[in-house]
Amino acid sequence: MSTVSKIVPFGSGAHIVETACSSLALAARGLNTLEAKFSDREFSAAFLRLVGIIINVRGRVIVTGIGKSGIVARKMTATLTSTGTPALFLHPADAGHGDLGMVTPDDVVLMLSHSGESTELGPIIHYCKRFGVPLLAMTAQAQSTVAEAADVCMLMPAVREACPNMLAPTTSTTLQMAFGDALAMSLMEMRGFSADDFYKFHPNGRLGAQLVKVRELMSAGSDVPRVCEDSSLLDATIEMTRARLGGTAIVDQRGQLIGAFTDGDLRRAVTGKQNLTDAVGRFMTVTPQSIGPDELASEALRIMHDRNITLLFVCEDGDLVGALHMHDLLHAGVA
Repeated sequence: MSTVSKIVPFGSGAHIVETACSSLALAARGLNTLEAKFSDREFSAAFLRLVGIIINVRGRVIVTGIGKSGIVARKMTATLTSTGTPALFLHPADAGHGDLGMVTPDDVVLMLSHSGESTELGPIIHYCKRFGVPLLAMTAQAQSTVAEAADVCMLMPAVREACPNMLAPTTSTTLQMAFGDALAMSLMEMRGFSADDFYKFHPNGRLGAQLVKVRELMSAGSDVPRVCEDSSLLDATIEMTRARLGGTAIVDQRGQLIGAFTDGDLRRAVTGKQNLTDAVGRFMTVTPQSIGPDELASEALRIMHDRNITLLFVCEDGDLVGALHMHDLLHAGVA
């Protein structure tokens, strides 16, 4: 008999959709309950103690948990690490077989356990107590082994699981995940973790591309096309052809950007039967759009899209220092 034939048929898909919506509603109510917990003085005080210990730790945050809590702990570890808080995941099953050696007195242990009674966590608890390693905990059971052993315990709200049998961790793990994100964001805020810092940990992929600075992609020095306002249309055309960016900057005697002349401007001038000896300043776009070298490349892309242009000149304190073309953004994966 095929797997498909074993599926119990429903009269319609309405019941399935209703089940999905009910699960999401339970998750939403659980998150609202967790948010409300921060209005409780005892809970918020515990959270501030938790944050204070982590922000001042000289070593790393060792995050641990078993089962579904362990999976959440892995995600929490990744989020902490990528947002400025050094963290490692310790699997409880491996802890008693040598991996406890990764925990040093300079570290702090963050333990996730919904029931607070997972026996696999016992060796880690004993190790923390023996060597004076701060133990932080997240659990829903105030009288549990984990809660009573912890130096700081975040008592999560009791919530109804979405599982119709009330067995599979669903709503409770959603709350754990959300709390982990809230903790990471709070630590980011305290550290003053910036987009530049984020880029250091995410140099590759789409995220990294979105955080690249303009100065990393722009043409600079002699590669930047530029002519003076009184240069001829012919000179401007030769400069554009040399640089192959589809335009040239118009600068004053101090080297500051005062205009731009593009392929489109050239076509309009030629169509109007202008003399190629005429000054380019007559046909330039005055005070063109520019961007600073320390702006994000993603901001340059936004400006290009909004202005329907493909070339941006880069200025620092008014001085022309670079040129950025749409092709540069495409090549870097920003666009």
